[in-house]
Amino acid sequence: MGDERRFGEFVAVRRHEGGTVAELVLDRPKAMNAVSSDMARSITGACEALAGDRDVRVVVLTSSSERAFCVGADLKERNSFSDADMLRQRPVSRAAYTGVLELPMPAIAAVHGFALGGGFELALACDLIVADGTAVVGLPEVSVGVIPGGGGTQLLPRRVGAARAAELIFTARRVRAAEAAELGLVDQVVDAGADREEALALGARIAVNSPVGLRASKKALRLGHGLDMRAGLEVEDAAWRSVAFSGDRAEGVAAFNEKRSPQWPGE
Repeated sequence: MGDERRFGEFVAVRRHEGGTVAELVLDRPKAMNAVSSDMARSITGACEALAGDRDVRVVVLTSSSERAFCVGADLKERNSFSDADMLRQRPVSRAAYTGVLELPMPAIAAVHGFALGGGFELALACDLIVADGTAVVGLPEVSVGVIPGGGGTQLLPRRVGAARAAELIFTARRVRAAEAAELGLVDQVVDAGADREEALALGARIAVNSPVGLRASKKALRLGHGLDMRAGLEVEDAAWRSVAFSGDRAEGVAAFNEKRSPQWPGE
């Protein structure tokens, strides 16, 4: 399992592949990982630590609950909130989703069971989603009088297009694994119970590559999305310039010519 570091009661970070793959574990199984204020702070803290760790090349977001990846906001906690509490809690909640979204290295979500509302938004904040056959995803917020507020109204259309996102958000419907893959809501469906293992294996395949190259590629993908082609290519050129004179590039070329595995300096 590698070493484990806890962030509060409900979040853990485990290391794999010599520390290059970090597993960010949502660990509130009794509540199916409902995101309370405490848990949101822990997700934010874990993401801040991971973002600043130069050894980490990939983050895999997993769940310790057998029944769910994450069922979204803790509605029991929310039910006790005054309007002032709601306003105070908003930046706390928002920081957790932003923390995952702004991880500078590739991020993969391993989804099984329910991934609803904020739970699905945590997955959408990752670059890739591996789901098992039990997965049920959706953004049902309008059915309880709110909107997807963890990035869903922006992330879902970027993944599946405006009309498809509108249909899913307006109907609040839940989508099972096979249809989710067909619609592009998830990227890969694996056998029941295999989502974590497959996501970690995918993370390991990514982590053999240059950490400088991975971070710069992610930055170009994210910043360039939605720009016209000419502006997007300027974003790409800036990202290329940021890696062209790096130690990783020098090592990558040398390793290729010497027919050996690269030993990335990571800078």
